[in-house]
Amino acid sequence: MDEGEGKIPYSVLTEIADDLFLECEDDAALLARALDGLEADIRNDLLISDLLNAYQVFHYFFRVEPGVLEMERLMLQPASALVKGVLLDEFEDIRVVFRVEDHGSQILVSDEEDVLVRYSGRDAYERAVQYIRENLWKR
Repeated sequence: MDEGEGKIPYSVLTEIADDLFLECEDDAALLARALDGLEADIRNDLLISDLLNAYQVFHYFFRVEPGVLEMERLMLQPASALVKGVLLDEFEDIRVVFRVEDHGSQILVSDEEDVLVRYSGRDAYERAVQYIRENLWKR
């Protein structure tokens, strides 16, 4: 289990995560609001730990539901995998990846060689989907 590189001791993060899960159960929207209420250092460490999964972090940053396949992929990955990036979708030679870097989220759209676009912010996922619809589905 990845204990992260954060500032908060892992045992403390574990207790906080357990309390959040008791309070929020499996409700991603409730969890996102609860994460909003945490101190920044605690929240930032949780968002890249093995205590959350990548879907919970995705929902925290974007407050939207991805497609079913994307959700399943995210649920199967720990949040710690987001430091390197988690594949959301792939079609033909296009890959869509979700990353967490410097306490913020990124959605990258790339071909086999280069990153075509990189979006950050609350609407990054929606902008990436729009970019793909407008520019890449026509290929």
